[in-house]
Order: sequence, then structure tokens, then C-alpha cells
Amino acid sequence: MQAEYNDIVAVNGENIALEHNSDLNHVADRSPETDQEAISINVKTKIIYSVIKRAFDIVSSIIGLVLLAPLFLVVAILIKKEDGGPVFFIQERTGHNNKPFKMYKFRTMCENASEMHKFLLEQNELDGPAFKMKDDPRITRIGKTLRKTSIDELPQLLNVLKGEMSIVGPRPLPVYETDQMTQQQMTRHLVKPGLTCYWQVMGRTEIPFEEWMELDQKYLEKRSVATDIGLIIMTFRALSAGDGAY
Repeated sequence: MQAEYNDIVAVNGENIALEHNSDLNHVADRSPETDQEAISINVKTKIIYSVIKRAFDIVSSIIGLVLLAPLFLVVAILIKKEDGGPVFFIQERTGHNNKPFKMYKFRTMCENASEMHKFLLEQNELDGPAFKMKDDPRITRIGKTLRKTSIDELPQLLNVLKGEMSIVGPRPLPVYETDQMTQQQMTRHLVKPGLTCYWQVMGRTEIPFEEWMELDQKYLEKRSVATDIGLIIMTFRALSAGDGAY
């Protein structure tokens, strides 16, 4: 398994490593049963962390929605002006404990994108059930900019405020994609999905699906206040570089 992720962020004196080959191989070598049991125990025992995390989610999502309201208005006008379609794209995603929820995004594709999806499956540039295509013909002109800057994801602050998502956590996938995942990969749903995680800061679409899932497993094991802060810092760096965003 190739994964040369050597970024390190210092938070409160703790070095947060994002990740190394040996760490990913260690995750891959364990049995699914061992992983699920260890991760489940780890999730249940971090009560104080969970309280702090939820408080941070509420405060940061409220502040974000207030400060970004003017940007939301501008984006809404631009989307409407281009083709007159709906501003938001709402899709059912798999959330905490495999519970489906409606995730919000600014619409970046044509209105019949869902119908066109089945005709583009053979051009999928990711392995595994997730679908990504660099030159996706469904993406609108304004959509390309929104995706490159990740502005299209900002409405998910509403999901965070509602408690369906967190600022940091595994990215939520469509229900029809998670239905194709293995039992071990499904352990990523033991925690709330998030706006950002290891996958976001390490190249996103440049990472093979299996490594993406292993990074989510790693987050479940390593999650802490320091890890979350480190990932948030790395997210801002990744956004400024625009790596793997399309």
C-alpha cells in the first residue's frame, strides 16, 4: 500500500502526523473483527471528547453561517443566474450509525445530473463504489469554481448545527455507494460524518478508495481534540492549494 503522507502539525505540544506507510499497513493487516471491536470501544469511551466536540460544532457552525451569509447570497444569485435551477442540491447520505440524512450542498451540476450518472459510470476515475470524474460534463460553469474552492460544501454547516454532521469526521457518502462497502469499511459510521478529515487534506480524489477507507479507520482510532485541531489547520492549507478538488 503506497501512502506518502508526512505532514506534521504541532497542536498544544502534540505532533499530529498525517499519516505514514507503516500506520496504514498496520490498519490493513488487522482482521475486520479486531478493528470493529477496538474502534467500537474507543468510540464509546470518549465521552468528554464527544461533549467538547459537539460544543465546538454548535459554536463554529453558528459563527460560520452568520459570517458567510453574504457569500451564500452571492453564490445563490450566481447559480440562479446561470440556469435558473435550484440553488441547493440535497442528497441522502449515510450518517452516524448508518442512519441516512439529507446533506446540503450548493448545486454545482445540471438539473438532470442524477439521470446522467448511470451513463458516466464507466468513466469513473476512482476505484471502489465512490464516483469522481475530473471533466464531468454535468458540472456547470459556476459549479467548477465552487468545487475548486470547496465553497459548495459550506451549506453543510446546517447539517453540523442540526447534529447530523461534525466539523471533523469521515466524509459522508451517498447511501447507494455505502451499500457496496464491506463490513469493516462501514465502521466509519460509528462516528458522525464531517466536513473534513484525513482524506480532505491528503489529496482527496488522488487517493485510492481503499486508502481513503483506511484513513477513516485511522481517524476513528486517533480522534481527539488535538487531532481535530490539526486536521482543521491542514484543511485550510489544502484549500489554499486546491489539491485534488474537482
